Amino acid sequence: MDIQFTEEQELLRSSVQRLLRDQYDFEARRKIVASEEGFSRKQWDAFAELGLLAAPFSEGAGGLGGGPLSTMIVMHEFGRHLVVEPFVETVVLAGGLIEHLGTPEQQQSFIPAIIDGSKIWTLAWTEKASRFDLANVATRARREGSDYVLTGAKTAVIAAPWADYLIVSARTSGDDRERSGVSLFVVDRRATGVDLQSFKTIDGRRAAEISLREVRGQLLGREGEGVVALEAARDRAIGALCAEAVGAIAELNSATLEYSKTRKQFGTTIGSFQVLQHRMVDMFIAHQEALSLMQHLSLSLVAGDSGLSRLASGAKSKIGYAGKFVADQAVQLHGGMGMTDELNVGHYFKRISSINIQFGDPAFHVLRYAQLDAAA
Repeated sequence: MDIQFTEEQELLRSSVQRLLRDQYDFEARRKIVASEEGFSRKQWDAFAELGLLAAPFSEGAGGLGGGPLSTMIVMHEFGRHLVVEPFVETVVLAGGLIEHLGTPEQQQSFIPAIIDGSKIWTLAWTEKASRFDLANVATRARREGSDYVLTGAKTAVIAAPWADYLIVSARTSGDDRERSGVSLFVVDRRATGVDLQSFKTIDGRRAAEISLREVRGQLLGREGEGVVALEAARDRAIGALCAEAVGAIAELNSATLEYSKTRKQFGTTIGSFQVLQHRMVDMFIAHQEALSLMQHLSLSLVAGDSGLSRLASGAKSKIGYAGKFVADQAVQLHGGMGMTDELNVGHYFKRISSINIQFGDPAFHVLRYAQLDAAA
C-alpha cells in the first residue's frame, strides 16, 4: 500500500521534516531529555506555531481538519527523531476524547489551549492490577452537586509531570472489572488531593504514579460509558504509535546500512558479508510490511471501518514484532557500541520497547485479534 498525499499533506510532512532537521537532531534531543523538566517548552511552542497541534482536530473544533492521516505524518517524523514531547498524550488521546465526548462548552474551553500549546494534557487510565484491561478500574467517583469526587490511584501515567490537566477513568457504579460503570473525568493536575511520584522512563520520557484523595473532577461524556470511549481512543493512539514505530524502524535500518559500509572486519567492510546482507534484507522487508500496515490502519481510522479495532490489534502486534526484530538486529550489527548512550541506535531500541507495551504488547494484541476475529 502506498498513500498518495495531497498537496496539503506533503506540505505538512516537509514542514515537520525541516523543523526537526534544523532543531531536533540527536544531540539536541539528548540535552532535552537530560534537562530538569525533561522536555522542551520551546519545541512544544514551535510545534504549535507550525500547526502540528491543530492538524488532527476537525475544523469545527478549531483545528486544520487533517484527522488520522495528519497524525500519521507527524508521528512518523517524530519517530525518526525520537521526539519526547507529549503529542500522543495531549493531542491524540486527551484532545481526541474531548473532541468526541465533550460538551460544546468543554470543547470551547479546552481545545483552543491544546492547539496553541498553552496547556498539556494526559490520560490516566492504568492501574496496578489492570494490565491492559480498560475496564479493570478500582478508582471510584461519587457525585457531589455538579461535580464528582474521585479517590484511587493510577500508575505509570506518561507525561503526567508535564501535564496541566488529566483525564481520569473512575468507576461510578459496578464491580472493578465490569465494562459498564466506568466514567471519564477532567481533573486539574494541581488540584488539592492529587499527589504525583514522578520518574524517568527507559526511553527518556517522564511518568508518574498518581494518588487521588477526594479530588474534584468534571464529567467528560456520559456517565458509565467510559470503556467504549477509551477503546476508540486506544485505536487512535495505536495508529499514532505504529506510525512512530515505523519512523524509528526506518532510522534504524538507515543507520545500520550506513555502518555496514564503513565498519571493517578481517580487512573488509562488514556489509560485504553475505550473511549480514541477508539480515539487512530481512530488516528492510520488516520495515516495508510495517509501513504498509501503518498506512492501512490510518486509512481505516479515517473511514471508521467496522473492523477497525481488530485491524488496530493486528497492526500493533505485527509492527511491534517487526520493531523488536529490527531493533535487535541493529544493536547486534553495531556490536557493543549499539547500546551505548552516545549512539542513537540504543535510544531507538529503548523507544521501540516502550511503544510495544503501551496499550498492550504484541502478544496481548495477537490474542485480542483472535478473539475479535472469532466474534466477527
